[in-house]
Amino acid sequence: MYGRATGVRRDSEDKGYRVDRLKALGRVLPRVVVAVAAGAMLGFAFEPHDHPWLTILAIPLFLAALNGASAKGGFLIGAGFGITYYLVLVPWLSIIGGDAAIALAILEGLFYAVFGAFATQVLKLKLWPLWIACLWVATEFAAASIPFGGFPWGRLAWAFADSPLGKLASLVGNPGLSFAIALLGVLVYAVLRPKSALKLRVVALVAGVAIVGGSALINLSTEGDGKVVKAAMVQGNVPGKGLEFLGRARTVTRNHLNATLDLQKRVQEGSEDKPDIVIWPENSTDIDPYKDAETRADIEQAVKAVDVPILVGAVTEGPGPDERQTTGIVWDPVTGPGQRYAKRHPVPFGEYIPFRDQLLPYIKRLEMIGRQTAPGTVPGVMPIRGVTYGDVICFELAYDNVIQDVMKGGAQVLVVQTNNATYGGTGQPEQQFAITRMRAIETGRTVLIASTSGISGVIQPDGTVEHKSSQFVPDVYVASVPVRDTHTLATTLGGWPQWILSGLGILGVVLALVARRRRATGGPETPPAPTRSREKIPA
Repeated sequence: MYGRATGVRRDSEDKGYRVDRLKALGRVLPRVVVAVAAGAMLGFAFEPHDHPWLTILAIPLFLAALNGASAKGGFLIGAGFGITYYLVLVPWLSIIGGDAAIALAILEGLFYAVFGAFATQVLKLKLWPLWIACLWVATEFAAASIPFGGFPWGRLAWAFADSPLGKLASLVGNPGLSFAIALLGVLVYAVLRPKSALKLRVVALVAGVAIVGGSALINLSTEGDGKVVKAAMVQGNVPGKGLEFLGRARTVTRNHLNATLDLQKRVQEGSEDKPDIVIWPENSTDIDPYKDAETRADIEQAVKAVDVPILVGAVTEGPGPDERQTTGIVWDPVTGPGQRYAKRHPVPFGEYIPFRDQLLPYIKRLEMIGRQTAPGTVPGVMPIRGVTYGDVICFELAYDNVIQDVMKGGAQVLVVQTNNATYGGTGQPEQQFAITRMRAIETGRTVLIASTSGISGVIQPDGTVEHKSSQFVPDVYVASVPVRDTHTLATTLGGWPQWILSGLGILGVVLALVARRRRATGGPETPPAPTRSREKIPA
């Protein structure tokens, strides 16, 4: 009888435990729905939708979903927010495969899941608006760093090239701008939060007005230091969209040769100024010009025609067996190929395969990548005929260390060689162009962009667009570019704002966890001890 009664009691307790779990899940699901809506809203802040003001609505909505939730609940809420955010932000990855887009969204969403878990506790601190904004920067920093070098595409700052707020990047860099944007969203929530004290609401309102008003007063100079260089960006176009262009390397190279010869014809006719340098894009040749006579002949024909150096985007073999490098090569009309920059941040699963031997047998599609792209080891600092250019290639434009290193090396003009043919018409080229504009503001440098198929263009040091090509058309543009040596405060500070703000975010988490432990071990908020070994899951 005793054993039977014990079994009945255990069955009853197990049933009660399951009911409590379902109730907890029922309480957290509406919060997840709100967070999903906030994540979608934030995704629409960026190109090609371009509604940056949505960030100031999405962040407080996300915080409202987190407020009062448990850490476990916050993890689910944050995951819903982050996964949705990236599904809206980078749907262009579905060109490679829908599974790739979903996998990336889940991976990046996990960073916001961790943010959500911590934020539920940080929101209980006295200075929570500051800690939350710093924690946001720390989350962006983590996502931009790991795994495989990170993916910095989701930074708040990238949405603000056309906003007065974007000017802040010249002072505190793009991580500092993300902090300011996150803080604005947090301050909006502080004003609207039902339990906020009047004093906090007043301080939040004043601080928000100061951030917006102060950024509008920043004056960004576009003047040079007395020297001007003429640069020609050549967009030769490619034979097809998506993955169709792969394997048509000779046609792509010939397109850039012909576009360069047309440029020289206009120079001879007097309808175009003679450039001091010509810039070809990334992958303007996918065949190693050091080893292929036909490719080398095409490049040398173009160089001799314009009689100025051409910065050629080439895929070269080596340095190891079955390896390649994506490079920029300065090709001089007299001395031939000289300085060379190898891309330092090749794209994982796009240009190289992590865990190649383990994955290739199971994912045959990865065989399309071919040889592994080996990363370069030195910054793309290239002195060419008295002007120092900072060369970056495609996606690595989004990595802070790449930009900081060329600026430390004395870059007076920035060059972006890119190939977005795979993602043409998907919104990705527009997003990259917006990132480029923010780099111009941050560094105070003119940015020259050469793309195989678009978007090519010229961005002035204040982020203003001087020229922007269409996609999948030939385009050649000659710009008079100011040569600048002066540094913005952002480039002087380098990575310090990001390190300090991220450190403060981590400190906020530590303080929140300490406070939580104090409440659990003896504070007045200590809950009654559970009667069973398995805890009930709070919402």
